[in-house]
Amino acid sequence: MKKILMSLMLVAGVSTAYAEITVQEPWVRATVAQQKATGAFMKVTSTVATRLVGAESPAAEFTEVHEMAMHDNVMKMRQIEALPLEAGKTVEFKPGSYHFMLLNLHEQAKEGAVLPIRLIFENADGQREQVEVKAVVKPLATAAHRH
Repeated sequence: MKKILMSLMLVAGVSTAYAEITVQEPWVRATVAQQKATGAFMKVTSTVATRLVGAESPAAEFTEVHEMAMHDNVMKMRQIEALPLEAGKTVEFKPGSYHFMLLNLHEQAKEGAVLPIRLIFENADGQREQVEVKAVVKPLATAAHRH
């Protein structure tokens, strides 16, 4: 009985909450022929508190998480290392706000294509989880691009 109780205590002690991450409406802005960068946008929700710590895509040499924010009355874009996600709260990655930059594209992002993007999350225990996203390339002049 003592061994069973110890086993149960060990199992309970190592259980970890994993995030269930939902991604909605992923899309990428189309590019012109020689353009080497574009933005990716989507809505991300996690069931538990976690952090977005990176992204990558085979479509680009680099994929970075960026934010647009006002600093001294000037809108600035900068890369961020991590973005905390509150449990149950949706974070919208959109033009003029948080977004993903796909840099040094390997080829033009043409309307209708689908680009894979891998999102990397890290929980409070330092364990990482990856979510695969298929983002549709939308034309430059869609309503989603207008501010």
